[in-house]
Amino acid sequence: MSYTGPRELYIDGEWTEAEDGATFGTEDPATEEPYAEVAEAGEADVDRAVAAADDAMARDGEWRSLDPRERGARLHAMADAIEEREDEIIAVESHDNGKTPFEASLDVEMVVETFRYYAGWTDKIQGDQVPVPGDRLNYTVREPVGVTGHVIPWNYPFQLAGRSLAPALACGNSAVLKPSSTTPLSALYYAVAAEEAGLPDGVLNVVPGRGSVAGNRLAGHPDVAHVAFTGSTGVGKGVMERAAANVTGVTLELGGKGPNVVFPDADLDAAAAGCHYGIFMNAGQMCWAGSRLLVHESVHDEVVDRVVERAESTPLGSGIDDDGRMGPTVSESQQAEVLEYIESGKEEGATVACGGGVPDDRETGHFVEPTVFTDVTNDMTIAREEIFGPVLSVIEFADREEAIEIANDSPYGLMAGIWTSDLETAHSVADALEYGMVSVNEYPVTQPQTPFGGFKESGLGREQGTEALREYTQTKNVNVNLE
Repeated sequence: MSYTGPRELYIDGEWTEAEDGATFGTEDPATEEPYAEVAEAGEADVDRAVAAADDAMARDGEWRSLDPRERGARLHAMADAIEEREDEIIAVESHDNGKTPFEASLDVEMVVETFRYYAGWTDKIQGDQVPVPGDRLNYTVREPVGVTGHVIPWNYPFQLAGRSLAPALACGNSAVLKPSSTTPLSALYYAVAAEEAGLPDGVLNVVPGRGSVAGNRLAGHPDVAHVAFTGSTGVGKGVMERAAANVTGVTLELGGKGPNVVFPDADLDAAAAGCHYGIFMNAGQMCWAGSRLLVHESVHDEVVDRVVERAESTPLGSGIDDDGRMGPTVSESQQAEVLEYIESGKEEGATVACGGGVPDDRETGHFVEPTVFTDVTNDMTIAREEIFGPVLSVIEFADREEAIEIANDSPYGLMAGIWTSDLETAHSVADALEYGMVSVNEYPVTQPQTPFGGFKESGLGREQGTEALREYTQTKNVNVNLE
């Protein structure tokens, strides 16, 4: 399938080449064949996009001052435009990223729901009256922060762009979106949707480019008021440093090493299914992947057998295989890195229960077998570091206290899962886990209405839900002396 969608930068309501004419190519990770050639934004193009977004914020009546109900209507129209192109975006995402069509369809549906959710918030963002001493009227107003920069990773290119764009636009901000140079294509469909929905010129700008050039310039731009970044913890720290130079606010959704904790009273079939999905969905390339499976010693072997059975029967495929349930890793370098982690697990004494390499029946594509390690201790590299691939580390525990200790013994704190039929266990363990999100008897799960973010090195701030409205607004206090 050849790519026929948008390829240029989108700045100030116009499709345009990069200022220096630069382009870069993308690859289908399932076939290793070239897929598309896209305009490559440099620093000058980011400057143009930020200037356009800044002008859009300054123009009275065009977006920030637009009747909130009308702003909501246009976000609904963006959702409609995306929904109308669902099949096209699914195909593009599958061939650009390697997702199965099933997984790509979930991403598009989530984006449509997210835009509709925040469209409903546009006329409900309000302040408070504050009781103060004396004859005074004191109140707060929540205002848009200004130009927002959105630096998006390659693992969920379309979904994660929409997750931060929708609340930013709903609050009356303008935006510059910089998708990953590995998977830049689906983000350009936001520009198509913005045009169809009648967003004023400059309110939404899309600039595919290298993170080391366009991403760094956007994160450190003095006219950007807030940066939303999703990616690795190491790169996130760099984004934070660049933003700090201008005292720019940041939302950082970073790494994870999520534990699924299975107690002996759990529904073991459901637990095995959830743990399988939680690590092998999107080939394990997820910040919230349940990459550590903590199992009570009394049911350890039974749970491992069920997970291994599911892993070994997982059909591999991608955008060209409709029956696939796990796609390739996104690139040759990502495949190589995952395989290095697998080798480190073997060298450190873990046992390969299944997988452990490249599938024999795949002549092309950056595939890694669904891999399960047993005999893992929590000090091993595969249990400490974020692998970002289809690799599961199984760790035994003897009692609740040990399970909590192992689960919390991580630099990350994004999402954890609990599997039990006992309500007391569920609530007590959820309370003790040092994670921003805890899911009981299903994994992973999120909704546009629920806050997404983590503790410790998993990031700062929250995406989704009403929490995101706080990220993209600032509070003004007004005091009126009535005497």
